[in-house]
Amino acid sequence: MTFARFFLSLRRVGGLPPLLILFGNLLFLLLLPALVKGQAADTLRVAPGLAEVFLAPGSYDVLEDPTGQLTLGQVRQPRWARQFRRASSLPTTTMEHPGAAYWLRLRVRADGALAQHWYLEMFDSHLNEVAFFPANGAAPTITGAGRPLSTRKFPYKNFLFQLALRDQQTQTYFLRLVSSSKTTFLGRLRAEQPLAVHFQTEYGLLGAFYGVLLIMVVYNLCLYLFIGEQTYLRYVLYVLSCSLLFLSEDGLGFQYLWPHHPAINEVIIAGAPILLLFTFSFYARQFLDTAQHLPRLDRWLQAVTLGSVAVLVLNAVWIRSGWAVLLYLVPYSLIYYAAFRVWRRGYRPARFFLLAHALVALSVLFLILRRLGIDTFTSTGTVYSMNVAFVVEVVVLSYALGEKIKVIKDATIRTQGKLVKQLRKKHAVQQQLVEQLHQNQDLQNQLNTELESLVAQRTTELSQQGETIAAQNRELLQANGLLALQSAAIEQLNQNLRRDLQEVKTARVLSKEVDFGEFSQIYPDKDACLTYLANLKWANGYQCRKCGHEKYCDGREPHSRRCTKCRYVESATAYTLLQKCKFSIIKAFYAAFLIYTHQGNYSSQELSRVLDLRQGTCWSFSQKVLEAMRRRRQAPDFDENEGWTHTLLDDATTAEVEEPAAESANTSA
Repeated sequence: MTFARFFLSLRRVGGLPPLLILFGNLLFLLLLPALVKGQAADTLRVAPGLAEVFLAPGSYDVLEDPTGQLTLGQVRQPRWARQFRRASSLPTTTMEHPGAAYWLRLRVRADGALAQHWYLEMFDSHLNEVAFFPANGAAPTITGAGRPLSTRKFPYKNFLFQLALRDQQTQTYFLRLVSSSKTTFLGRLRAEQPLAVHFQTEYGLLGAFYGVLLIMVVYNLCLYLFIGEQTYLRYVLYVLSCSLLFLSEDGLGFQYLWPHHPAINEVIIAGAPILLLFTFSFYARQFLDTAQHLPRLDRWLQAVTLGSVAVLVLNAVWIRSGWAVLLYLVPYSLIYYAAFRVWRRGYRPARFFLLAHALVALSVLFLILRRLGIDTFTSTGTVYSMNVAFVVEVVVLSYALGEKIKVIKDATIRTQGKLVKQLRKKHAVQQQLVEQLHQNQDLQNQLNTELESLVAQRTTELSQQGETIAAQNRELLQANGLLALQSAAIEQLNQNLRRDLQEVKTARVLSKEVDFGEFSQIYPDKDACLTYLANLKWANGYQCRKCGHEKYCDGREPHSRRCTKCRYVESATAYTLLQKCKFSIIKAFYAAFLIYTHQGNYSSQELSRVLDLRQGTCWSFSQKVLEAMRRRRQAPDFDENEGWTHTLLDDATTAEVEEPAAESANTSA
């Protein structure tokens, strides 16, 4: 019986003198802090029905070794064992002194026969050295962020150790932790099956997250290459630096990208936040256009950012102070202040910046608190808050990009309107030139008539007027040359006008403002539709569906292709939405266009009226188009902004197959 239990039992004994009971109570209250401080940590209990147990501060003991020289045998000696303190009694449950060794003592008891293995998981992947000492005296597992990934028994982004638990037995485990920065002792015990489910869920979500980042990098890089706007390139650099930070924070980078280079891992852990600060400032100044709206504040922002980056690099290389991370707050706060000032001045895109980066700022604050060793707000939600915040940022900035594209589109439409007006003016000038040509021709005819009459009447004056007539002929030749140049210019203008009209019609088709007559001008006949469908179908090259051969020749049907190896023939409509279509392919194109542009809300009655087809036929085809649209939305490469022609390549129906033997028979016939 412990000393505390002795006094508690003494209070329950009847018949004792009241003075003795009072003295016992006072002595118990005076010794209670020392008793609580010196008693061992609570035992962690696992049972068959449990899935996981968190390492609460009251469930383990901590011993700080400033020299880092103590061994397991020494810490088990009474001299050092008495210096273990319960984590809940410490001022803070963090590793306050980077570089020092911290020993953790855990007591785990299995209440019942366990059907699954249990594992100890340490969350912080930045621990430079982690040594796990099993309770059965086996060889310790020594690993950490400063050692290759091959030193870990389980190749996982966090530190995972197996516990050899026995029924109705309490076992003591020791952990030796060393870190170059302030961190916490966060961890938990997990059963094998829930741990496997957790792995699948966590890695699936992280894979989707990094997939979104990759899509945004490729998408904005393509926009930069096509448009040349530097904002997209700066945004790509910002997304890449965020990806590097995420890879270093969650440990996936060390697990998959540089598992054999712990030195690179430590450099990235220290440098990724600094790179994020630099690229974020680089991108934010361009997006907000602070150099134009707030030139004085822009100079301060640039100086503060560069100064903070220099101090942070110096701290990471030489000083190694845990409080240097507070420098991140200064440039981030100044950038948000600049965004607010720019928004107040009427720059509308700044509101998207404030909205998109609000959660990012909060997640950066959580990151700084973790780097300072403050675990008050540390949880699964705050650890992955930056991932969620960055996805929200991508959505908001994508909407901002859509609005920006809409503004560009409106400006393009206005420019096209001005161009049409200019073409009309040029056409009017062309008409004036034609009239002038007619007048010149009439004048020339009149002059020729007068000359003929003068030749008949004044033969005697022919020699005198020869030079005059020759001069007039030279002038007429020059005028004819000018007229020829003008005629060529007029022809070029006519060609440009026809091309612009064709482009306007095509643009109207893409903007969903076209009737069947105008649509037929874009796709005038069956051959044009088959040509377009064949080019769309084999845009990425031909490959035989039967043998995989990539060389072909023309089949007997128009726009069909025959494999030169197995002689398998595939028509342009095979494996598409138009296979075995029983009405005109032009009407089928227009029907698919109408249903897609109206997002499936186009009745078969209206389609029957527009296409002059039976309602049953229109209903059946509408169902095929709707099914193709549904499958297209479920495709991995689906894009909300893609055109209606993607539905034409739906291959859910049974493709027509022309056997090589039949083709050989037809060829011989």
